[in-house]
Amino acid sequence: MGILIRQCIQSISFGFSVLNKITSLFKEREKVNWEEERLKMVDNQIVKRGIKDERVLDAMRKIPRHLFVPIDQRNNAYEDCPLSIGEGQTISQPYMVACMTEALRLQGNEKVLELGTGSGYQTAILAELAESVYTIERIIVLSERARRALKDLNYQNIHFKVGDGTYGWPEEKPFDRIIVTAGAPDISQVLIDQLKENGILVVPVGSRYSQTLYRVIKRKDKVEKENITLCVFVPLIGDHGWKE
Repeated sequence: MGILIRQCIQSISFGFSVLNKITSLFKEREKVNWEEERLKMVDNQIVKRGIKDERVLDAMRKIPRHLFVPIDQRNNAYEDCPLSIGEGQTISQPYMVACMTEALRLQGNEKVLELGTGSGYQTAILAELAESVYTIERIIVLSERARRALKDLNYQNIHFKVGDGTYGWPEEKPFDRIIVTAGAPDISQVLIDQLKENGILVVPVGSRYSQTLYRVIKRKDKVEKENITLCVFVPLIGDHGWKE
């Protein structure tokens, strides 16, 4: 009986030790100056790489990226890399978010379609810079998580949909801008058809494992395509994208 009691006490002591470590970890995280981390991220990772649009820079200085990543990843939220958000998906590297957003040339009065809500971080950036955002995510748990995070930040100009984003959102067309946050096999005519005249599509195009980021501008009788940078995104899954 005495041995059993000692074992129980040891187990309880171990449990309290683990709990104390977890509590200490959260307290340490609370000490992080997140605003300072955001400012450093923008200065060191984004401005120094040539992003000049002040509205984009201000949005990225403002929006708390750490609230869009899993709790166990928050200390890495402002690092110069993508991070896993579960379900085989990622939140993009901060520079890539800035690069794609700048490529959209947003002025503030646009209606934007986003394919791939993901964490909701890119969605928040768009909501800061455009009049309205229509965002589609095929994975329901990610859509719901992003919706909660964006609601907590009091965004009122975002519309959510769960489904195959490669079809776009034909009921809401036309769009001034379309952004695709996953790697597509080609530039989809389905999306071009949902753009307004002189509208802009920003999309990574290539293989399942590496792509080139393009800005596509819809003109009356043609599309103009501009190569922006090399990139790597998870594949765009859907009937007009890659198969699972």
